[in-house]
Amino acid sequence: MIYTTQMDAAKKGIITKEMKIVAKKENMPTEILRDKIARGVVALPANKNHKSLDPEGVGEGLKTKINVNLGISKDCYDIEEEMKKVQLSLDMKAEAIMDLSSFGKTEEFRQRLVADSTAMIGTVPIYDALGFYDKELQDITAKEFLDVVEKHAKDGVDFVTIHAGLNRETANVFKRNKRITHIVSRGGSLLYAWMELNKKENPFYEYFDELLDICEKYDLTLSLGDACRPGSINDSTDACQIHELMVLGELTLRAWARNVQVIIEGPGHMALNEIKANMLLEKKLCHGAPFYVLGPIVTDIAPGYDHITSAIGGALAASCGADFLCYVTPSEHLRLPNLEDVKEGIIAAKIAAHAGDIAKNIPGSRDWDNEMSTARQNLNWERMFELAIDPEKARRYRKESMPEHEDSCTMCGKMCSARNMNRIMQGKDLNILRDDS
Repeated sequence: MIYTTQMDAAKKGIITKEMKIVAKKENMPTEILRDKIARGVVALPANKNHKSLDPEGVGEGLKTKINVNLGISKDCYDIEEEMKKVQLSLDMKAEAIMDLSSFGKTEEFRQRLVADSTAMIGTVPIYDALGFYDKELQDITAKEFLDVVEKHAKDGVDFVTIHAGLNRETANVFKRNKRITHIVSRGGSLLYAWMELNKKENPFYEYFDELLDICEKYDLTLSLGDACRPGSINDSTDACQIHELMVLGELTLRAWARNVQVIIEGPGHMALNEIKANMLLEKKLCHGAPFYVLGPIVTDIAPGYDHITSAIGGALAASCGADFLCYVTPSEHLRLPNLEDVKEGIIAAKIAAHAGDIAKNIPGSRDWDNEMSTARQNLNWERMFELAIDPEKARRYRKESMPEHEDSCTMCGKMCSARNMNRIMQGKDLNILRDDS
Protein backbone atom coordinates (compact mmCIF):
# COMPACT_ATOMS: atom_id res chain seq x y z
CA MET A 1 0.00 0.00 0.00
CA ILE A 2 1.31 3.46 -0.90
CA TYR A 3 1.73 6.13 1.77
CA THR A 4 3.07 9.69 1.74
CA THR A 5 4.20 10.23 5.35
CA GLN A 6 4.70 8.27 8.54
CA MET A 7 1.36 9.64 9.75
CA ASP A 8 -0.37 8.63 6.53
CA ALA A 9 1.05 5.12 6.88
CA ALA A 10 -0.03 4.93 10.51
CA LYS A 11 -3.59 5.99 9.67
CA LYS A 12 -3.71 3.31 6.96
CA GLY A 13 -2.58 0.64 9.42
CA ILE A 14 0.87 0.31 7.84
CA ILE A 15 3.85 -0.30 10.13
CA THR A 16 6.92 1.19 8.47
CA LYS A 17 10.51 0.09 8.97
CA GLU A 18 11.08 3.31 10.92
CA MET A 19 8.20 2.47 13.27
CA LYS A 20 9.69 -0.98 13.89
CA ILE A 21 13.05 0.55 14.83
CA VAL A 22 11.49 3.09 17.20
CA ALA A 23 9.17 0.52 18.79
CA LYS A 24 12.16 -1.70 19.56
CA LYS A 25 14.10 1.22 21.08
CA GLU A 26 11.15 2.17 23.25
CA ASN A 27 10.21 -1.40 24.18
CA MET A 28 6.72 -0.62 22.92
CA PRO A 29 4.43 -2.84 20.81
CA THR A 30 4.50 -1.62 17.21
CA GLU A 31 0.70 -1.40 17.02
CA ILE A 32 0.59 0.93 20.02
CA LEU A 33 3.29 3.12 18.49
CA ARG A 34 1.49 3.13 15.14
CA ASP A 35 -1.73 4.24 16.83
CA LYS A 36 0.05 7.08 18.64
CA ILE A 37 1.58 8.30 15.37
CA ALA A 38 -1.82 8.11 13.66
CA ARG A 39 -3.32 10.27 16.42
CA GLY A 40 -0.44 12.75 16.32
CA VAL A 41 0.58 12.31 19.97
CA VAL A 42 3.88 10.84 18.76
CA ALA A 43 5.95 12.23 15.90
CA LEU A 44 8.52 10.19 14.00
CA PRO A 45 10.54 12.76 12.01
CA ALA A 46 12.07 10.93 9.04
CA ASN A 47 12.59 12.86 5.82
CA LYS A 48 12.56 10.56 2.80
CA ASN A 49 15.93 12.01 1.73
CA HIS A 50 17.74 11.50 5.06
CA LYS A 51 19.33 8.15 4.21
CA SER A 52 21.68 7.90 7.22
CA LEU A 53 18.91 8.43 9.80
CA ASP A 54 18.56 6.16 12.80
CA PRO A 55 14.95 7.15 13.57
CA GLU A 56 13.58 8.28 16.92
CA GLY A 57 10.09 8.94 18.19
CA VAL A 58 9.03 11.99 20.17
CA GLY A 59 5.88 12.11 22.25
CA GLU A 60 3.46 10.39 24.57
CA GLY A 61 4.82 7.42 26.51
CA LEU A 62 8.28 7.59 24.94
CA LYS A 63 11.62 8.48 26.49
CA THR A 64 12.29 12.22 26.62
CA LYS A 65 14.60 13.18 23.76
CA ILE A 66 17.20 15.95 23.61
CA ASN A 67 18.27 18.30 20.84
CA VAL A 68 21.64 19.99 20.27
CA ASN A 69 21.81 23.40 18.59
CA LEU A 70 24.85 24.30 16.53
CA GLY A 71 25.77 26.04 13.27
CA ILE A 72 27.92 28.71 11.68
CA SER A 73 27.55 32.44 12.24
CA LYS A 74 29.17 35.56 10.77
CA ASP A 75 31.54 35.90 13.70
CA CYS A 76 32.32 32.16 13.94
CA TYR A 77 32.39 30.84 10.40
CA ASP A 78 34.20 27.54 10.81
CA ILE A 79 32.44 24.56 9.27
CA GLU A 80 35.08 22.07 10.43
CA GLU A 81 34.69 23.21 14.05
CA GLU A 82 30.92 22.77 13.79
CA MET A 83 31.41 19.28 12.34
CA LYS A 84 33.45 18.42 15.46
CA LYS A 85 30.44 19.45 17.53
CA VAL A 86 28.26 17.25 15.32
CA GLN A 87 30.48 14.24 15.96
CA LEU A 88 30.56 14.95 19.70
CA SER A 89 26.76 15.14 19.73
CA LEU A 90 26.47 11.82 17.92
CA ASP A 91 29.05 10.19 20.20
CA MET A 92 27.05 11.38 23.22
CA LYS A 93 23.86 9.95 21.68
CA ALA A 94 21.85 13.14 21.26
CA GLU A 95 18.70 12.20 19.39
CA ALA A 96 18.47 15.43 17.37
CA ILE A 97 20.70 18.17 16.02
CA MET A 98 19.42 21.54 14.86
CA ASP A 99 21.46 23.54 12.36
CA LEU A 100 20.89 27.18 13.32
CA SER A 101 23.40 28.55 10.82
CA SER A 102 22.72 32.21 10.22
CA PHE A 103 25.34 33.48 7.81
CA GLY A 104 26.44 32.97 4.24
CA LYS A 105 25.71 30.04 1.99
CA THR A 106 24.82 27.40 4.56
CA GLU A 107 24.03 24.64 2.08
CA GLU A 108 27.45 22.97 2.33
CA PHE A 109 27.26 22.55 6.10
CA ARG A 110 23.61 21.44 6.04
CA GLN A 111 24.22 18.80 3.38
CA ARG A 112 27.28 17.44 5.21
CA LEU A 113 25.27 17.36 8.42
CA VAL A 114 22.44 15.37 6.88
CA ALA A 115 24.84 12.99 5.12
CA ASP A 116 26.85 12.26 8.27
CA SER A 117 24.18 12.32 10.96
CA THR A 118 22.27 9.34 12.26
CA ALA A 119 20.37 11.77 14.53
CA MET A 120 17.30 13.57 13.22
CA ILE A 121 18.12 16.98 11.79
CA GLY A 122 16.19 20.19 12.26
CA THR A 123 16.61 23.69 10.81
CA VAL A 124 15.00 27.13 10.91
CA PRO A 125 14.72 28.01 7.21
CA ILE A 126 14.06 31.71 7.79
CA TYR A 127 17.62 32.03 9.15
CA ASP A 128 18.90 30.89 5.78
CA ALA A 129 16.68 33.11 3.64
CA LEU A 130 18.75 36.29 3.85
CA GLY A 131 21.99 34.58 2.86
CA PHE A 132 20.32 32.33 0.28
CA TYR A 133 18.86 35.25 -1.64
CA ASP A 134 21.42 37.87 -0.63
CA LYS A 135 18.53 40.26 -0.01
CA GLU A 136 17.45 42.50 2.80
CA LEU A 137 14.66 41.00 4.89
CA GLN A 138 11.96 43.38 3.67
CA ASP A 139 12.57 42.45 0.02
CA ILE A 140 12.10 38.69 0.40
CA THR A 141 8.76 37.50 -0.97
CA ALA A 142 6.36 35.00 0.56
CA LYS A 143 7.13 32.54 -2.23
CA GLU A 144 10.85 32.88 -1.60
CA PHE A 145 10.36 32.01 2.08
CA LEU A 146 8.50 28.86 1.06
CA ASP A 147 11.13 27.99 -1.53
CA VAL A 148 13.82 28.00 1.17
CA VAL A 149 11.73 25.56 3.20
CA GLU A 150 11.52 23.27 0.19
CA LYS A 151 15.27 23.54 -0.34
CA HIS A 152 15.88 22.37 3.24
CA ALA A 153 13.34 19.58 2.81
CA LYS A 154 14.99 18.44 -0.41
CA ASP A 155 18.36 18.39 1.39
CA GLY A 156 16.92 15.82 3.83
CA VAL A 157 16.11 17.84 6.93
CA ASP A 158 13.69 15.91 9.18
CA PHE A 159 11.93 18.80 10.93
CA VAL A 160 11.77 22.56 10.48
CA THR A 161 10.90 25.30 12.93
CA ILE A 162 8.22 27.48 11.35
CA HIS A 163 6.82 30.44 13.30
CA ALA A 164 3.37 30.26 11.72
CA GLY A 165 1.50 31.18 14.92
CA LEU A 166 2.72 34.77 14.87
CA ASN A 167 -0.07 36.07 12.67
CA ARG A 168 -1.33 39.67 12.55
CA GLU A 169 -3.75 38.98 15.38
CA THR A 170 -1.02 37.57 17.63
CA ALA A 171 1.18 40.55 16.75
CA ASN A 172 -1.57 42.91 17.89
CA VAL A 173 -1.88 41.03 21.18
CA PHE A 174 1.88 41.46 21.62
CA LYS A 175 1.62 45.20 20.96
CA ARG A 176 -1.10 45.62 23.57
CA ASN A 177 0.74 43.72 26.31
CA LYS A 178 4.07 45.18 27.40
CA ARG A 179 7.05 42.88 27.94
CA ILE A 180 10.54 43.46 29.26
CA THR A 181 12.20 41.36 26.55
CA HIS A 182 9.79 41.84 23.61
CA ILE A 183 10.13 38.99 21.05
CA VAL A 184 13.30 37.02 21.78
CA SER A 185 12.85 34.28 19.20
CA ARG A 186 15.33 35.06 16.42
CA GLY A 187 13.04 33.66 13.73
CA GLY A 188 10.01 35.24 15.36
CA SER A 189 11.63 38.66 15.49
CA LEU A 190 12.60 38.44 11.82
CA LEU A 191 9.04 37.53 10.83
CA TYR A 192 7.56 40.25 13.02
CA ALA A 193 9.89 42.78 11.40
CA TRP A 194 8.97 41.52 7.91
CA MET A 195 5.26 41.83 8.72
CA GLU A 196 5.67 45.35 10.09
CA LEU A 197 7.88 46.55 7.23
CA ASN A 198 5.60 45.13 4.54
CA LYS A 199 2.24 45.60 6.31
CA LYS A 200 1.37 42.01 5.41
CA GLU A 201 0.30 38.79 7.06
CA ASN A 202 2.91 36.24 8.15
CA PRO A 203 3.57 34.31 4.90
CA PHE A 204 3.84 30.99 6.74
CA TYR A 205 0.38 31.55 8.23
CA GLU A 206 -1.20 32.97 5.05
CA TYR A 207 0.21 30.20 2.85
CA PHE A 208 0.06 27.40 5.38
CA ASP A 209 -1.54 25.00 2.89
CA GLU A 210 1.35 25.52 0.48
CA LEU A 211 3.72 24.80 3.36
CA LEU A 212 1.86 21.57 4.02
CA ASP A 213 2.31 20.59 0.36
CA ILE A 214 6.07 20.70 0.90
CA CYS A 215 5.89 18.78 4.17
CA GLU A 216 3.74 16.05 2.67
CA LYS A 217 6.04 15.68 -0.35
CA TYR A 218 9.17 14.99 1.70
CA ASP A 219 7.61 13.76 4.98
CA LEU A 220 8.95 16.88 6.67
CA THR A 221 7.79 17.29 10.25
CA LEU A 222 6.59 20.74 11.28
CA SER A 223 8.05 22.02 14.52
CA LEU A 224 5.65 24.90 15.06
CA GLY A 225 7.81 27.59 16.61
CA ASP A 226 6.97 29.76 19.58
CA ALA A 227 7.83 33.21 18.28
CA CYS A 228 6.31 34.69 21.44
CA ARG A 229 8.12 32.48 23.91
CA PRO A 230 9.14 34.40 27.03
CA GLY A 231 12.71 35.68 27.15
CA SER A 232 12.48 36.51 30.86
CA ILE A 233 10.53 35.10 33.77
CA ASN A 234 8.61 38.39 33.86
CA ASP A 235 7.12 37.70 30.42
CA SER A 236 6.05 34.08 30.85
CA THR A 237 2.49 32.82 30.48
CA ASP A 238 1.34 36.19 29.17
CA ALA A 239 -1.35 37.04 26.65
CA CYS A 240 0.69 36.82 23.45
CA GLN A 241 2.38 33.55 24.43
CA ILE A 242 -0.97 31.89 25.10
CA HIS A 243 -2.63 33.46 22.06
CA GLU A 244 0.09 32.08 19.83
CA LEU A 245 -0.32 28.66 21.45
CA MET A 246 -4.02 28.67 20.57
CA VAL A 247 -3.18 29.50 16.95
CA LEU A 248 -0.66 26.65 16.91
CA GLY A 249 -3.39 24.30 18.12
CA GLU A 250 -5.56 25.28 15.15
CA LEU A 251 -2.66 24.83 12.73
CA THR A 252 -1.89 21.42 14.24
CA LEU A 253 -5.32 20.13 13.24
CA ARG A 254 -4.87 21.48 9.73
CA ALA A 255 -1.51 19.73 9.45
CA TRP A 256 -2.82 16.42 10.76
CA ALA A 257 -5.66 16.54 8.26
CA ARG A 258 -2.95 16.52 5.59
CA ASN A 259 -1.00 13.72 7.34
CA VAL A 260 1.81 16.11 8.27
CA GLN A 261 3.44 15.40 11.63
CA VAL A 262 3.66 18.22 14.17
CA ILE A 263 5.80 19.12 17.17
CA ILE A 264 4.94 22.20 19.24
CA GLU A 265 7.74 24.40 20.56
CA GLY A 266 7.47 26.04 23.96
CA PRO A 267 9.15 28.29 26.52
CA GLY A 268 11.63 29.75 27.17
CA HIS A 269 12.20 31.53 30.50
CA MET A 270 9.69 30.62 33.19
CA ALA A 271 9.43 30.45 36.98
CA LEU A 272 9.24 26.95 38.42
CA ASN A 273 5.67 27.34 39.67
CA GLU A 274 4.37 28.05 36.15
CA ILE A 275 5.92 25.07 34.36
CA LYS A 276 3.32 22.43 35.21
CA ALA A 277 0.44 24.64 34.07
CA ASN A 278 2.23 25.42 30.80
CA MET A 279 2.74 21.75 30.03
CA LEU A 280 -0.96 21.13 30.66
CA LEU A 281 -1.99 24.10 28.51
CA GLU A 282 0.08 22.93 25.55
CA LYS A 283 -1.26 19.40 25.68
CA LYS A 284 -4.83 20.70 25.96
CA LEU A 285 -4.69 23.50 23.38
CA CYS A 286 -2.56 21.54 20.90
CA HIS A 287 -4.49 18.28 21.17
CA GLY A 288 -1.70 16.20 22.73
CA ALA A 289 0.94 17.03 20.11
CA PRO A 290 4.52 16.42 21.26
CA PHE A 291 5.96 19.36 23.21
CA TYR A 292 9.50 20.62 22.60
CA VAL A 293 10.83 23.08 25.19
CA LEU A 294 13.89 25.32 25.43
CA GLY A 295 14.72 24.86 29.09
CA PRO A 296 12.61 26.31 30.58
CA ILE A 297 15.25 28.57 32.12
CA VAL A 298 13.94 29.16 35.64
CA THR A 299 15.90 32.29 36.62
CA ASP A 300 17.49 35.08 34.61
CA ILE A 301 20.52 35.79 36.82
CA ALA A 302 22.99 33.04 35.87
CA PRO A 303 24.84 33.77 32.62
CA GLY A 304 27.58 31.20 32.37
CA TYR A 305 25.45 28.64 34.21
CA ASP A 306 22.31 28.50 32.09
CA HIS A 307 22.86 24.80 31.39
CA ILE A 308 21.97 24.42 35.09
CA THR A 309 19.01 26.83 35.14
CA SER A 310 17.75 25.04 32.03
CA ALA A 311 18.22 21.54 33.42
CA ILE A 312 16.23 22.46 36.52
CA GLY A 313 13.32 23.62 34.38
CA GLY A 314 13.74 20.83 31.85
CA ALA A 315 13.51 18.10 34.47
CA LEU A 316 10.31 19.56 35.85
CA ALA A 317 8.88 20.14 32.37
CA ALA A 318 9.66 16.58 31.32
CA SER A 319 8.11 15.20 34.50
CA CYS A 320 4.93 17.16 33.67
CA GLY A 321 4.65 16.02 30.06
CA ALA A 322 7.28 17.71 27.88
CA ASP A 323 8.58 15.23 25.31
CA PHE A 324 11.65 16.90 23.82
CA LEU A 325 14.25 19.13 25.50
CA CYS A 326 16.45 21.58 23.63
CA TYR A 327 19.79 21.73 25.37
CA VAL A 328 21.14 25.00 26.72
CA THR A 329 24.89 25.48 27.12
CA PRO A 330 26.87 27.51 29.68
CA SER A 331 27.49 30.08 26.94
CA GLU A 332 23.77 30.82 26.38
CA HIS A 333 23.20 34.59 26.08
CA LEU A 334 26.99 35.13 25.83
CA ARG A 335 28.59 33.58 22.71
CA LEU A 336 28.57 30.68 20.27
CA PRO A 337 29.26 27.52 22.29
CA ASN A 338 32.60 25.75 21.95
CA LEU A 339 33.13 21.99 22.16
CA GLU A 340 33.27 21.93 25.97
CA ASP A 341 30.10 24.05 26.18
CA VAL A 342 28.33 21.61 23.87
CA LYS A 343 29.39 18.67 26.04
CA GLU A 344 28.20 20.33 29.24
CA GLY A 345 24.92 21.31 27.62
CA ILE A 346 24.28 17.77 26.39
CA ILE A 347 25.03 16.25 29.79
CA ALA A 348 22.77 18.72 31.60
CA ALA A 349 19.93 18.07 29.14
CA LYS A 350 20.35 14.29 29.35
CA ILE A 351 20.21 14.44 33.15
CA ALA A 352 17.02 16.51 32.95
CA ALA A 353 15.44 14.18 30.39
CA HIS A 354 16.27 11.09 32.41
CA ALA A 355 14.99 12.62 35.64
CA GLY A 356 11.76 13.46 33.84
CA ASP A 357 11.43 9.92 32.54
CA ILE A 358 11.76 8.53 36.06
CA ALA A 359 8.97 10.83 37.25
CA LYS A 360 6.80 9.87 34.24
CA ASN A 361 7.36 6.18 34.98
CA ILE A 362 8.66 5.49 31.48
CA PRO A 363 9.20 1.68 31.42
CA GLY A 364 12.79 0.78 32.27
CA SER A 365 13.79 4.32 33.18
CA ARG A 366 14.86 3.35 36.72
CA ASP A 367 16.99 0.39 35.64
CA TRP A 368 20.07 2.52 34.98
CA ASP A 369 19.81 4.13 38.42
CA ASN A 370 19.33 0.79 40.13
CA GLU A 371 22.44 -0.59 38.43
CA MET A 372 24.43 2.43 39.58
CA SER A 373 23.12 2.09 43.13
CA THR A 374 24.11 -1.57 43.19
CA ALA A 375 27.62 -0.73 41.96
CA ARG A 376 27.93 1.99 44.63
CA GLN A 377 26.90 -0.32 47.42
CA ASN A 378 29.35 -2.93 46.17
CA LEU A 379 32.08 -0.26 45.86
CA ASN A 380 32.57 -1.45 42.29
CA TRP A 381 34.35 1.61 40.95
CA GLU A 382 34.87 0.32 37.43
CA ARG A 383 31.18 -0.48 37.05
CA MET A 384 30.27 2.97 38.40
CA PHE A 385 32.46 4.58 35.75
CA GLU A 386 30.88 2.46 33.02
CA LEU A 387 27.40 3.52 34.11
CA ALA A 388 28.21 7.21 34.62
CA ILE A 389 26.63 9.72 32.23
CA ASP A 390 30.15 11.16 31.85
CA PRO A 391 32.62 8.30 32.51
CA GLU A 392 35.64 10.44 31.65
CA LYS A 393 34.91 13.00 34.35
CA ALA A 394 34.07 10.36 36.95
CA ARG A 395 37.36 8.53 36.31
CA ARG A 396 39.33 11.79 36.42
CA TYR A 397 37.84 12.85 39.76
CA ARG A 398 38.64 9.48 41.31
CA LYS A 399 42.19 9.51 39.93
CA GLU A 400 42.89 13.06 41.14
CA SER A 401 42.27 12.14 44.78
CA MET A 402 43.02 8.48 45.50
CA PRO A 403 42.27 7.15 49.01
CA GLU A 404 44.54 5.08 51.20
CA HIS A 405 42.08 2.20 51.03
CA GLU A 406 40.58 1.17 47.67
CA ASP A 407 37.21 0.34 49.22
CA SER A 408 36.59 4.02 50.04
CA CYS A 409 37.10 7.52 48.67
CA THR A 410 38.86 10.56 50.10
CA MET A 411 35.61 12.04 51.40
CA CYS A 412 34.92 9.40 54.07
CA GLY A 413 37.91 7.04 54.06
CA LYS A 414 37.29 4.06 56.34
CA MET A 415 34.16 5.76 57.68
CA CYS A 416 32.50 5.07 54.31
CA SER A 417 28.95 3.94 55.00
CA ALA A 418 28.91 1.49 52.08
CA ARG A 419 32.19 -0.11 53.19
CA ASN A 420 31.12 -0.41 56.81
CA MET A 421 27.60 -1.67 56.11
CA ASN A 422 29.01 -4.30 53.74
CA ARG A 423 31.41 -5.47 56.43
CA ILE A 424 28.77 -5.53 59.17
CA MET A 425 26.27 -7.33 56.94
CA GLN A 426 28.97 -9.91 56.23
CA GLY A 427 29.70 -10.33 59.95
CA LYS A 428 33.14 -8.68 59.76
CA ASP A 429 34.91 -6.26 62.11
CA LEU A 430 34.95 -2.56 61.16
CA ASN A 431 38.57 -1.74 62.08
CA ILE A 432 38.09 1.98 61.40
CA LEU A 433 41.07 3.18 63.47
CA ARG A 434 43.34 0.13 63.13
CA ASP A 435 45.67 -0.13 60.14
CA ASP A 436 44.88 -3.78 59.36
CA SER A 437 42.57 -4.39 56.39
